[in-house]
Amino acid sequence: MNLSIHKLSIHQTTSLAAGYRRSLEGYSRAGIRHVEIIGPHVDPFIASDGLASAKRLLADLGLTAISHGGMVGLWDPGPDDSPARTKALEDLQHHAEVAASMGIDRMVCPCIANGQFTAEDYRTVVDRMRAAGEIARQFGVSLMVEFTRASNFIGTLPTSLRLVREAAHPNIRPLFDFYHFCAGLSKFEDLELIQPGEIPHVHIQDVPDMPRERLDNTTREIPGTGVAPIARILERLTAKGYSGPVSVELFYPKFQEADPYELARTIREHTEPFLS
Repeated sequence: MNLSIHKLSIHQTTSLAAGYRRSLEGYSRAGIRHVEIIGPHVDPFIASDGLASAKRLLADLGLTAISHGGMVGLWDPGPDDSPARTKALEDLQHHAEVAASMGIDRMVCPCIANGQFTAEDYRTVVDRMRAAGEIARQFGVSLMVEFTRASNFIGTLPTSLRLVREAAHPNIRPLFDFYHFCAGLSKFEDLELIQPGEIPHVHIQDVPDMPRERLDNTTREIPGTGVAPIARILERLTAKGYSGPVSVELFYPKFQEADPYELARTIREHTEPFLS
């Protein structure tokens, strides 16, 4: 495979309890060089220490922030004038400005919408992708559309690819997440739908050995400790032209509350064999 172990990344949600500085210091000490920052970490740090300090800390630790993660609500159906829609657009403006100021060129935007939806809802979300893409363009960032297992609106790789293609906006791109792919309704053959170079960002996790019906957003394991066909999926993504970072994002409290250094060491130990 062409993927390099030096492109292993960790999403800060993995160390949610540690905060901005402590998580980054632990990752750097463990030899991690790429990270995904999140608003719940970076916003309080900027409020107390300033944006310049947030950027300087990354540089001092030898870390590159590859994305700003966790922008929810943009792809949810509903009235244009709803409070939820207004907040999503306000959050987009804020986080896109932070990302651009920190030299980050992409934001992760998962869809968690669940309910009863119509064909019109899908036509509406394509328009919303274009509108959000225009906002993101002003800041020089792209929005990564993340399908999620929790959503029955954008819950599979084929749906994500179709909507992004219909939107046809240069600042709207599809994200591939191992967990949502393996734990949800996507099928392995769906990987063949990916066009060369179409995927610009990847999250990597493993799936525990348990009935799929019992899986939820939290049941994610360190790559190499579950039953997901990680090597096969990486091979297909590589064949489709992906050579960027792979970012570990975990939700179990035992991970989120762990020492970031020890956790990052364990992640490297289990994940790097897949990347070399």
